[in-house]
Amino acid sequence: MRRIGILTGGGDAPGLNAAIKAAVIRAEEEGFAIVGISRGWEGLLEEGLEDGRLLDAQMVRKIDREGGTTLGSSRTNPYAVKIDGSIKDRSDEVLHNIERLALDAVIAMGGEDTLGVANRLAKQGAPMVGVPKTIDKDLSGTDYSLGFDTALHNNTTIIEWCRTPAGSHRWVQVVEVMGRHAGHLAFWSGVAGGADIILIPEIPYRYEQLLDLLQQKMESAGFGSRRVSRYAVVVVSEGAVVEGGDLVTVDKSVDAFGHVKLGGIGRVVSDWIRKETKYDSRVVVPGYAQRGGPPSPVDRLMGFLFGTAAVGAVKKSLWGKMVSAKGIAPACRMSLVPLDEAVGKLNLLDTEAYYDSNRYNARRDWYLDVES
Repeated sequence: MRRIGILTGGGDAPGLNAAIKAAVIRAEEEGFAIVGISRGWEGLLEEGLEDGRLLDAQMVRKIDREGGTTLGSSRTNPYAVKIDGSIKDRSDEVLHNIERLALDAVIAMGGEDTLGVANRLAKQGAPMVGVPKTIDKDLSGTDYSLGFDTALHNNTTIIEWCRTPAGSHRWVQVVEVMGRHAGHLAFWSGVAGGADIILIPEIPYRYEQLLDLLQQKMESAGFGSRRVSRYAVVVVSEGAVVEGGDLVTVDKSVDAFGHVKLGGIGRVVSDWIRKETKYDSRVVVPGYAQRGGPPSPVDRLMGFLFGTAAVGAVKKSLWGKMVSAKGIAPACRMSLVPLDEAVGKLNLLDTEAYYDSNRYNARRDWYLDVES
């Protein structure tokens, strides 16, 4: 009987439990055993190693309706583990423990960091299959990554709710959302939520232009209307930067993958508005709640498809691959792409197609680009 290990790494995301459930059910149908590995790559290091938590269909029957990950997660990088102030490569330990647990394959569900580790281990001979998961939607080689749709819904709701107090008090309401490298989440939730200005990592913003746009929104009726709204909503991605400036971070420390902890750009923008303009401003930072709550129907469906396809790849011994979606459920097709392709470059927002860098919002004419 083949034994398949499953782990979830990096930030939690809605849809992971649906993918775990689907993988367990498909594995049972194929006569495989599923071993749940706790807390990502940490679970394959000696201090996190367990004898093997066997999962069955009865155990996972309800988890698809839950957010987060029942297996737990971490940002552990086995190639860069901090020990007594020094950094050590412990990947050989992971490879040894895969053998020790008698795992014939490992399904790793995660984003660029988790799947980057899976890719390196695969090149060292480990039987790896990846499942894309990130609310940032910045993985290449797939049209969809688990968690994006739920986070999109959550942020859209928050943005809509922010319009109420902003309108009541004539504020410029700034909403800071996740997105380190890519602006997919900020852009599409901003468009869906009716934001006036959207600042994304791909295009540095200028304060002079921001002021001009705020004046247009706060002081001119526009479109021939006699009524002036006198409030504005600005959505800013955590990875957005002012032209010539640097990322805004919580502190100077970096994680095991070399990333600084982002946070505070919303406060920076809101403070600038209050100090340098005549407008009042408030900031809302949804934080980790963006990826909280139960998964949306799309994330449940995509979890089902990803988990099922991942076991299919294991059945055919297609190592070093990531499950890929062309389109989004229910109208999508599944395939496999090399992990190299998935983590080799970031999937950024197509700003030429969708983003108006003069208005800091959606292009009004993108629909004209489609063929008749």
